[in-house]
Amino acid sequence: MVDLTIVFLGTSSAVPTKERGLSCIAIRRGPELMVFDAGEGAQRNLLNAKVGVNRETKIFVTHMHGDHSIGLLGILQSMAMYDRSRPVRVFGPKGIVEFVKRNREILGFGLTYELIVKEVKAGIIVRTDEYAIKACQGMHTTINYAYLLEEFPRGGVFYPEKAVKLGIPKERWGILQHGKKIKIKGKTFKPSDVMGHQRPSRKIGISGDTRPTEKLVKFFRGADLLIFDSTFSEKHSELAIERYHSTAREAAQLAKKAQVKKLVLTHFSSRYKDVSSLVEEAREVHPDTIAADDMMRINVPYPDEVQASR
Repeated sequence: MVDLTIVFLGTSSAVPTKERGLSCIAIRRGPELMVFDAGEGAQRNLLNAKVGVNRETKIFVTHMHGDHSIGLLGILQSMAMYDRSRPVRVFGPKGIVEFVKRNREILGFGLTYELIVKEVKAGIIVRTDEYAIKACQGMHTTINYAYLLEEFPRGGVFYPEKAVKLGIPKERWGILQHGKKIKIKGKTFKPSDVMGHQRPSRKIGISGDTRPTEKLVKFFRGADLLIFDSTFSEKHSELAIERYHSTAREAAQLAKKAQVKKLVLTHFSSRYKDVSSLVEEAREVHPDTIAADDMMRINVPYPDEVQASR
């Protein structure tokens, strides 16, 4: 069981307000930290969130507009000021490598850790033993990548009595629990010999700035939670089209088509002091919708935990 918590560090679009900083989302998954986008000043709320500055960290930038990328420099420098020692991996669209390199040269700041920066393309960009992170190009005024954190299915419940009955030594149980076969006295044992069916894991989607597209419907299909660009209300839908953003209702329509369980609206235009009307528009289409606020936390349980609690 791995805890997964999402912390919204910035939820405004284009310019910050007194209540909202610029785009930044942190996901703390077990001992690991993942940061998606880094608007100007993002490091302040990252430090205030107390998610840890020396954890295994990956940072993902959706696109190279300032309200999503300028804060990356502050995060990197702040981590060095706190004497971080672990490597940091940064992923983003074309231009991210040059952006980091040139700004480090101009600003002249050193780092206390190894920094690896990579440009991404659509497809799997990170793969570990437990999850993959995928990228899909959206539709914006510049290249924008949506991201999907998709955990691999968990092994079924382990039945020690079955292992004992089969004569499998206790010190070999862990190998089967990690999904691998073992051989004892010429006989092969599979995980399914001592475990139940695989259990579902979690899928978290983050759109970046985009118009809704059928490609994104397919990309986010079945997500447990989707965080989507909701810059405008339907009243300003012409601005959403003109500036390649989405309305709250359009975000809900995409979430419904993609059979997303929970939708979180974010990236609100500063013209909306109160976003409750945007939530109402979205809930008419997708009832399980909420609006993100700065420093809001969401704990994401496993799907079978949700079912068990009902």
